[in-house]
Amino acid sequence: MLQVRNGAGETLGVLFDRYQAPLLNFYCKLTGDRGLSEDLVQEVFLRILRHRQTYRAGTPFRAWIYQIARNARIDHFRKTRPQVPFEPEMAPAVNPADPAQQQQESELLHRAMMQLPEEKRELLILCRFQELRYDEVARLVGCGVATVKVRIHRALHELREAFHQLQAAPSDSLQRGSPQNFPPRRLGHEV
Repeated sequence: MLQVRNGAGETLGVLFDRYQAPLLNFYCKLTGDRGLSEDLVQEVFLRILRHRQTYRAGTPFRAWIYQIARNARIDHFRKTRPQVPFEPEMAPAVNPADPAQQQQESELLHRAMMQLPEEKRELLILCRFQELRYDEVARLVGCGVATVKVRIHRALHELREAFHQLQAAPSDSLQRGSPQNFPPRRLGHEV
């Protein structure tokens, strides 16, 4: 980053190659909109180029770029109201054995994440999916490490509750005697 700050613009390509995918992942999990996420990644690198003189030597670059990413997202949503369509490929990864169950649980987890307040969702994504350390997240959000740990713990608890509520909702319809409550017919074994 120091080379970019000192005018070597071609070095920005190296940073783009290294951070484009993690930033896209961050935005996709946070917004659920791949097109918007791609636009926001572009905005981050434009801001890096535009504000390269504000980077200070010794500052962790990863924390600095995520601060720019947070600001770009906040600025975008100040201008427009968010609309969150569900895109299954943006859902967080889950590893059940059955692919159909994996897809269903992934969709439920995404829906549960989207029910969380934006601040909690952002903290979970930064810590769990972007793998930032607690001290990096604390600097980003402007609070202490202990506060971040408590907020993460509460957000995980709230996410778990939302997930279990969503998981229980379809089974409620099965218990009311819907046609899906009958055992499936076996093809080829009919008498």
